[in-house]
Amino acid sequence: MSRHRKPGPAKTRKHRRTGVFLLVMAVFVAGIGGAGAATYLARANAGSADPAGLVVAGIPGSRSVALLEQDRQHMILMDAATKTLNLVGAPKLATRPSAAATPDPTATSPGTPVTPAAPAAPPPSPGTAKSVAYSMLSSFGWKPSTYFSCLDNLWSRESGWSVTAENASGAYGIPQALPGSKMATAGPNWQTSATTQIKWGLGYIQGRYGDPCGAWSFWEGHGWY
Repeated sequence: MSRHRKPGPAKTRKHRRTGVFLLVMAVFVAGIGGAGAATYLARANAGSADPAGLVVAGIPGSRSVALLEQDRQHMILMDAATKTLNLVGAPKLATRPSAAATPDPTATSPGTPVTPAAPAAPPPSPGTAKSVAYSMLSSFGWKPSTYFSCLDNLWSRESGWSVTAENASGAYGIPQALPGSKMATAGPNWQTSATTQIKWGLGYIQGRYGDPCGAWSFWEGHGWY
């Protein structure tokens, strides 16, 4: 029986050497070679009984491990830089602009010329035809201070406010009625009375042009009314 047991240890050593060889090859394939593998081979040749321990002992001095550790640190730095970039470069939400103030339609720009309001017409001298007309405007629904200036412009050009003004065409009196006898509807004294002539003239203007300013506007474009 002792003869059959003697080959046993030799076979075990053979398998152990095969395992050591394969382990060394695995170390080289994994990139652990270099100084660590050399250390492992030196200790294996010295007859070490723990090949795994040899590999572990050789790893710290391996150049490949140092490179792997350097790559790992580099990846850590890159990851931190990426997070910082994402934080700094995060887009900001646009804020909604405040509503623009609605311009006042009555406000004028600095370069816009402003037309001054026409001054109110002062009352004419008492006892004159103009004074009679000024006082009579309100009875037709017209504000004297607003409409008298238009009436004055009109009749000053037509007759000069003369009750006896006569035109070659037959027009007569302050309003230059054509013919003058039309004014008889306002009073029998139409030939000499400023009040009668003015009353008839204002009624004519109201019926045809609406108000003295409408009549004056027409006269400016045609030279008659």
